[in-house]
Amino acid sequence: MPFDRPTLDTLIARSSATITSRLGGAVSLLRRSVLGVLARMDAAGRHGLYGYLDWISRQIMPDTADAEIMERGAFIWGVERTGASTATGTATVSGTTGAVVPAGTVLRRADGAEYNVVSEAVLADGAATLDIQASVTGADGNLAAGTMLSLPSPVAGVVSTAVSSEVTGGADAEPDQSLLARLLARIRQAPHGGADFDYKAWALEVPGVTRAWVYPKEMGSGTVTVRAMTDGVTDDGIPASATIAALQDHLDGVRPITADVYAVAPIPVPLNPRIALVPNTAAVRAAVAAELADLLLREAEPGGTILISRLREAVSVAAGESDHVLVSPSANVTHATGEIAVLGTTTWEDI
Repeated sequence: MPFDRPTLDTLIARSSATITSRLGGAVSLLRRSVLGVLARMDAAGRHGLYGYLDWISRQIMPDTADAEIMERGAFIWGVERTGASTATGTATVSGTTGAVVPAGTVLRRADGAEYNVVSEAVLADGAATLDIQASVTGADGNLAAGTMLSLPSPVAGVVSTAVSSEVTGGADAEPDQSLLARLLARIRQAPHGGADFDYKAWALEVPGVTRAWVYPKEMGSGTVTVRAMTDGVTDDGIPASATIAALQDHLDGVRPITADVYAVAPIPVPLNPRIALVPNTAAVRAAVAAELADLLLREAEPGGTILISRLREAVSVAAGESDHVLVSPSANVTHATGEIAVLGTTTWEDI
């Protein structure tokens, strides 16, 4: 039976009743009388203590604890929050052959985000490729290939604009809900030194990795294949090569000595639904797209099947939708080994 924490009014009534009973019931506690004020002061103090006890009771269990307490408890279980990582990549500049771009030169994105040149580069044949990294950690430092960058401080002989390659590897610090999920998994399943869920737990320790799947013997006896996603870090959730390399290094450091482990990125297969929608408005289309993306986040996996019934359900529960026809796909969507569904382009129609 749960404990029923008394309200402040209840505590005031109890204090007043106690004082009255001790005085033999001959005194009426008026609101502004000394005894009435003392009753309220006593009740307020006890109300604060009840509140503290209530807070303490929530800290006992990890799923109700405050983030700081939950993180400390996770550390005791050997589960640590994955920190933010820094995006790295390259950018191309042009200018006079022989011009030098010093290490530490700053490149700036249109929104003000900055990138530092890691090592000095000399222009050859009028161009040079610069190794760059974001000046701050986090997923915001990732860049799509072809992003324009500027040089806020001119460099002699170098054009003041640069073009980036794909800059990847930036990830935000692990959110509380992800850390809690890993802590609960650790509590519920003790490590077995190489069970499938051990590999999944190890994969989720890599910054940016949000989902992982384990496939034993896929590449022969004694092998383990681990596929992972970086949802929210890359546009389609498919890990960049730098993340896969980091995952491979991490798994090599913790795997059983007898296992050959392969970290592999899933192969994205765009799901391009065609939907006749009522009402066919921008707001409802956005709501449907969000539901479809959430469905794939929850249910898509390498080699898995996306059920047509689940697609129809996702469209139906979207805010503002009153009717729809899922024109395509018209059947369950299956995927080969290693393939995973990602949301592609949605075509909208009127009914």
